[in-house]
Amino acid sequence: MAYTSFQQTGPEKISKEPPVIIMHGLMGSKTNWKSLGKAINAKTGRHVYTVDARNHGDSPHTSQFCYPLLAKDILFFLEEHSISKAVLMGHSMGGRAVMSVALMQPSVVDKLFVLDVSPLSISKDISTLPRFLEIMQRIEVPMHLTMQEARKYTDEILRPAVPDPSIRQFLLTNLNNTEEGYKWRLNIEAIANNFNPFISTFPILDEYERYEGETAFIGGELSDYLRREDEEAIQELFPHSSFHYIERAGHWVHADKPNEFLKLFFSLLD
Repeated sequence: MAYTSFQQTGPEKISKEPPVIIMHGLMGSKTNWKSLGKAINAKTGRHVYTVDARNHGDSPHTSQFCYPLLAKDILFFLEEHSISKAVLMGHSMGGRAVMSVALMQPSVVDKLFVLDVSPLSISKDISTLPRFLEIMQRIEVPMHLTMQEARKYTDEILRPAVPDPSIRQFLLTNLNNTEEGYKWRLNIEAIANNFNPFISTFPILDEYERYEGETAFIGGELSDYLRREDEEAIQELFPHSSFHYIERAGHWVHADKPNEFLKLFFSLLD
């Protein structure tokens, strides 16, 4: 996996506590966590890695795409960097990926942070994603356009299916100007082919164990991705879990209320 790391340079500021590994949500990238990754490193002294999931950002594209594979990618990353135990945090798709790691190989997880997603229920908003992907696959941006013009051109095509301008801007962060013309950093085809059922739902596999470690589920008060009525059932898989909801935050809880999110994260980390 491609990654960005944040680490203190002064020996007196470097923490000996386990590092923090952060995975973004569907159609996001490690750049979504740049400012928060820096803030977490600056406050705690822990080494922070923000990673790109396969088929996202700068990571390799593959035709296979599911949570067990995302978990294995994280496990390989830990092995590759000689990390025996880490704090794992993921948002949405990334949250389900880190849950899979904890259920598959709990010994590598120091603490688990799952942001605005559940292993059980699914948001009604998720039903619109296949339509987004279908339109994105069909877009062909003229090569002569500048990046600013290309973004505006693509934004206009997306507007009818994606009326929320903040979501369109989020999607447009994946537009990339290459020697062959404008391309998506995302592997749209693989995401679309595997979305139902491998990404839209969370698999409870036979090899999964209960994760007995400390787990924090952090949701947005305005979001329906993490539901209070599911808490008891979630604790069957994660018995030592706590649930927290940030006021006036939506699905992108860490982006909507970054200060409140960091305050809560630091209190739970310690």
